Amino acid sequence: GRKPYPGLALLRLAQGQIDAAAVSIRGVLADTRAPAARARVLAAAIEILLAARDLDNARAATGELTEIASHIGASLLHAASAQATGALLLAQGDIAGASTSLRQAWEIWRDLEMPYEEAQTCLLLAAVCEKRGDQDGRRLELENARRMFTQLRAEPCLARIAEQSERASHQRIGALSEREAQVLRLLAAGKTNRAIADELFISEKTVARHVSNIFDKVGVSSRSGATAWAFQHNLV
Repeated sequence: GRKPYPGLALLRLAQGQIDAAAVSIRGVLADTRAPAARARVLAAAIEILLAARDLDNARAATGELTEIASHIGASLLHAASAQATGALLLAQGDIAGASTSLRQAWEIWRDLEMPYEEAQTCLLLAAVCEKRGDQDGRRLELENARRMFTQLRAEPCLARIAEQSERASHQRIGALSEREAQVLRLLAAGKTNRAIADELFISEKTVARHVSNIFDKVGVSSRSGATAWAFQHNLV
């Protein structure tokens, strides 16, 4: 006897049926008038519309959710509004603005002791860190999300994180040039820059530049980190 939305639309989104989810949620929005009920639908609608790259409608929905949150004044709505704003700004390329809004949402979810929503915000913050090139920050946010999803036994969320991490790793391997892969193998074997230069018949300065590029591309900040990464990805 209860309406299946926005849950059904979110299920379609999780199944990868983005167009079906977007059509459904637009219809639900058109039929929902009460502010409290509409706020619940808006939060889901923004997530779905962003996935569908419908930024105009996502922007309008975010503005409306913010207005409802300000009018009602509930902490939960403020958190949902801040998260939606952060996700929208991230999609628009405003990394600084997205970070500010998402941090605000994360703090409210944490204070409300709502770990699922907190973990979802951590995933968005990980995307912010990735846009900034902050691989250490990205790993920390992903680990926070993974920890909370594990406690909640949210297996689909854990599987999605694992899939994204694997895809990112494959992209990084492909990003290494042939020479950088050679340098990484020798570095992982414990050779110094001078030894690598002698073996590859290049200058020590060139080796240093390759090592710096490798650190950036695989998201590490030390030779030990690069060595561990090389072993994890069977390059040694």
